[in-house]
Amino acid sequence: MTGNIGKGVTQYKVTDPSDDPLSPKPGTLRYGATLIKGKKWITFKRNMKIKLHKPLLISSFTTLDGRGVSAHIKGPGCLIVYKATDVIIHGLKIHDCKAHKPSSVMGPDSKIIPLGQVDGDAIRLVTAKKVWIDHNTLYDCEDGLLDVTRGSTDVTVSNNWFRNQDKVMLLGHDDGYVRDKDMRVTVVFNHFGPNCNQRMPRVRHGYAHVANNYYQGWTQYAIGGSMSPRVKSESNYFVAPKSGSKEVLEKPGPITDHLKGSQ
Repeated sequence: MTGNIGKGVTQYKVTDPSDDPLSPKPGTLRYGATLIKGKKWITFKRNMKIKLHKPLLISSFTTLDGRGVSAHIKGPGCLIVYKATDVIIHGLKIHDCKAHKPSSVMGPDSKIIPLGQVDGDAIRLVTAKKVWIDHNTLYDCEDGLLDVTRGSTDVTVSNNWFRNQDKVMLLGHDDGYVRDKDMRVTVVFNHFGPNCNQRMPRVRHGYAHVANNYYQGWTQYAIGGSMSPRVKSESNYFVAPKSGSKEVLEKPGPITDHLKGSQ
C-alpha cells in the first residue's frame, strides 16, 4: 500500500455526515471518495453517523481512516470497491446495510455510474486488487459483511470484528466464475462472533490464508470451501457453541485445514 502515501496525496477531512448520491457536497464522505482526484487520505473531523442513501463507490488510491473518532456508516449497499486498486478501509463501524434497487450514483473520476441491484453487504469488492481492510467493526447487514468477487485479488482482511451476522465473508463470486481461481486473500487476526452463523470465510476457486483468528462460536460452520479452493488454515482459535453437535472435519485434497479447537 505504499502507493497511498508520499507526495501528491490530498488530505481530506469529512465534516458533514449528509449524503447526496448524485451531487455530493464538499465536506461529505462521498465528495471525498469520488470527486477528489488522484491519491486521497480521508479522515473524519469528529464522531459522526453517516447514512448513505445509495452505495458508495470508492476510487483507486483512497484511504478511509477512522482513527481517533467513532465513525459509523450505514445505508443501502454501503461500500463498493469497483475496478479499483490500492484502497485502505480502516477503523470504521459499518452496519445495517440494506439491499437496493438499480440506481445511479456519482462514481470515481466524477462520472455518473449506473448500478444494478445490490444485495446489502457492508463492503463488496468487485474486480478490485490491493485492498487492505483493517480494524473495522461490521455487523447486522441484510446480506453479508464482506464479499470479494469477480477477479478481486491481493486482499488483506486483518484485525476486524465481525458479529451478529448469518453470512459473514464470501471469497469468490459463484461456482461458474473461474476467473476467481487467481484470487489471493489473507484473513488474519480477526474476531468472528458472537452470533455468527457461517462463511468465516467461504472460499470458491482461489487461495485464502486464514490464520490467527478468534471464532466465538458458530451455527453451521466456521471455514468452508467449494470449487477446489486452496485454503491454509492455521493457528486459529475455535470456541465451539455450547448447544448442538460439534466436530472438526479433515478432508484430503486441495483444502487443507489444520484445526484445533474446543468441542
